[in-house]
Order: sequence, then structure tokens, then C-alpha cells
Amino acid sequence: MAEIIQKDGTWAFDGDTLRLTPGRDKNVGLLRRALGELVLPLRALAGISLEQGKKSGRLRLRLRDGADPLLHAAGGRLTEPHDPYRLIVDSDRYGVAEYFTEEVRTALLLDQVPADPVTEYLLPGPSVPLSVSAGDGTVSFDGERIRLEWNWKTEDAKAAAGARTLAVADLAGVEWQPAVGLENGHLRFLVRHSPTKAPAKYDPNAVELWGFKKDPLMALVAAAVQARLPHPAAPVDERPREPGDAQPQAAPAPAEDDHDALLRRLRELGELHRSGVLTDEEFTLAKQAVLKRM
Repeated sequence: MAEIIQKDGTWAFDGDTLRLTPGRDKNVGLLRRALGELVLPLRALAGISLEQGKKSGRLRLRLRDGADPLLHAAGGRLTEPHDPYRLIVDSDRYGVAEYFTEEVRTALLLDQVPADPVTEYLLPGPSVPLSVSAGDGTVSFDGERIRLEWNWKTEDAKAAAGARTLAVADLAGVEWQPAVGLENGHLRFLVRHSPTKAPAKYDPNAVELWGFKKDPLMALVAAAVQARLPHPAAPVDERPREPGDAQPQAAPAPAEDDHDALLRRLRELGELHRSGVLTDEEFTLAKQAVLKRM
């Protein structure tokens, strides 16, 4: 077990999963605190790095593209206080952070986890039911239906239509855009076959965000909905069929026999051991894992 405990949070690794628990420090963002502990399977990870500064540094996890619905919904727009995959490390704990980094990297090597994108979510997304009030409305989500209710700040024409309920099955996507500078943000639900160019202020399927404290929590709603939509990289035959879609093609035959692949892996491990990349213990553990699969 490798573990690093900081005011910013605690990261623990048992060889198969990482547990990321947010700290109670005032610099921990509201989104991270609301998200709570994350359990991250090793196969969802593409890499880990440690960036050292004079007073503090950063541990950063890089996930495989498409593994986490939160990252997909956020589109790289999560700032550091809200990003659960960054950990602030005090300079006097760099030794522990380096050990933690090496433990994770070694596990990725021994398990031969690829860094390429995935075609299914490897994390479940935020738990439901979920309700967030921010901007000009409140969004509630029970896993199947989204309900939008308006407040006194809502534009009159939008509020006059009353509360709105949307089924996940009717959605083509979801957009979360935080406010930046003088540009307002939004949480918008894209209803299938009903495209719109209306600003969020007037769109009955969107909540307008002004950059206030609770606005980042709308990213949790976006992630929870995204987790229940078809994965954007999923094969065509695994997505809901639409009129006019082409017929799915038969999957190609496997390129090679699994047994041959395992034999090739044993040869690769031997080369890594002879070149000094793997220690005797690491080579023995990795070889035993391959032999069990054979």
C-alpha cells in the first residue's frame, strides 16, 4: 500500500485501485468536496507525474481519454481547486510523492496498461439522485429524467414556460461551460432533433451560469447525465439506432491468438529484465501473472 496524506487530500494505492479523498483545506474546491472519494481502477490511468516547486508541488494523474464522464463533460475546463486528479504536495513530502509515483508507474508497466483511448466509461460518474441550484435555475437528476426549475433571476419568457422535464433517452448530449471573465457560462441539454442557437438566457433546456460559488457543481450534473449517454467512442452497433443509420458491420476476426500474445509478452519481460528495467522481484511477479493467464 502506497499512501500520501496532505492538507489538499489523501491518495492511496493498493496495486489495483487508487483512492482519491479530498482534504478539508479551504483551498479544496466545492466540486471536489461534493464529489467525495473517487475509486479509480488502474486500467483507467494513462500516467502520473510529480511537478516540484520551491514551496509546494503537484501530483497529477492523466486518465485515458474517455475513461471518466466528468472529464469528458468538463472538456478540460476544470480549474485546479475543482480538479480531483491534482494534489498539492508540500516540499517536505516530495520523497513520499516520488515513492507513490514510482509505485503507480511500476504497476502500469507490470499490468501493461495501455494509454490509448477507451470506448466505454471506466468510472461511474457522480451518484444520483442529484440536485444543484445555481445561476438562473435548479437542476435535479434521478438517473432517468432531468427536471429544470427556475428562480427569480430567470428571464421572463423562459420562466413563463414553467418547470421542464427531459428524459435522458431524448438527449443527444450535454454541455457544461463555466463562466470566464465577462462571458457567462451554461449547462445545456441537447435534445435530439431539436437544435437551438438561442443563448442560455433564453433556452428552456439550459441554465445560465454567472460564475458564482456554486456554479461548478453543475459540472456534476453534466457528468452524471453524460455517464448515462452512449459513449462518444463506442462502436456504432452499441449506440441507439436512429432512422437512416447504416447497418452495423460484422466485427473483424481477432488478429492473433491470445496464447501467442502471452508468449510474446514473456519474451518482452525477459528482455526488460536483462536490460535492467525490471528488478528480479518485478520480473518474477510479472512472469507469474502471465503464466496464470496462460
